[in-house]
Amino acid sequence: MSARKREVAGLVLSGMTYAEIGEAIFISPRTAEHHIARIRRRLGATSRTDLIAKLQAIVGPDETGTLGH
Repeated sequence: MSARKREVAGLVLSGMTYAEIGEAIFISPRTAEHHIARIRRRLGATSRTDLIAKLQAIVGPDETGTLGH
């Protein structure tokens, strides 16, 4: 996963919306949405809730909001 997608994934885990993610990392909300859609497809997540569960499984509960390598 690219550094940008890891960054977006970490922000998704922190509970941010598309607009909040865009504002935080200086991209449009639509671009944030596209990044999240690609991450969802890559992980096979069927919804944002499923995506969050899969991301938490990857990074562990103590690292919510950050994605290590």
